[in-house]
Amino acid sequence: MALSSPNSLNITASQLSLPKLFSSNPSLLHFPTKFNNKNSSYNLLSSSTTNNNNDKWRAKVSFFPAFLNKGKDAKLLKEELLDAIAPFDRGAEANPDDQQTVDQIARKLEQVNPTKEPLKSDLLNGKWELIYTTSQSILQTQRPKFLRSTTNYQAINVDTLRAQNMESWPFFNQVTADLTPLNSRKVAVKFDYFKIAGLVPIKAPGRARGELEITYLDEELRISRGDKGNLFILKMIDRSYRVPS
Repeated sequence: MALSSPNSLNITASQLSLPKLFSSNPSLLHFPTKFNNKNSSYNLLSSSTTNNNNDKWRAKVSFFPAFLNKGKDAKLLKEELLDAIAPFDRGAEANPDDQQTVDQIARKLEQVNPTKEPLKSDLLNGKWELIYTTSQSILQTQRPKFLRSTTNYQAINVDTLRAQNMESWPFFNQVTADLTPLNSRKVAVKFDYFKIAGLVPIKAPGRARGELEITYLDEELRISRGDKGNLFILKMIDRSYRVPS
């Protein structure tokens, strides 16, 4: 949830000057209503039992490879996604075609999301580093490169429903926010205070709010989507970090 401008949920303190997530087996379902003799009854029962046991064995054999393949697919897709975003300076150098390619890979990874209810998961807690976004307000592409934040972080605490965005050099601005769950994947975000240079608090304007959906979450990677369509990809760097109340 790299939180952005008031209109796109990607606002940071430096933007104040702007201002600114059965198929059935028919053979097992059909039973005759009349048996000719005990032997035929016994044979049918034996056959059915054997078939049932075979089906149970097949189910076990087919389930585990599918489960393992899902984890394998996620690992390969994560590698593909990280390779795809690597050349783009967190997204600042990505053109529309590049953005589309990254988005397609991200959507494939979202389909194998191992955390179906991220707002109920401790995996969401901690400090995350933004490694890619399509949000131009976060990337500050309107500024000369030497005036852009070199690294952006975001921290979330699920238990207190608090979030914090932090810029690094050269301004070290921050913004904190309250989160209100809309479902197990999406939150409404209301920013409360900016901190200029991480020191001077300024109350956020009432319009500084939005929504964010967390679409992928595991121990080391998070993908979120803003209410204006922006994509955010973050990596975990500090699980113990706590957002100020």
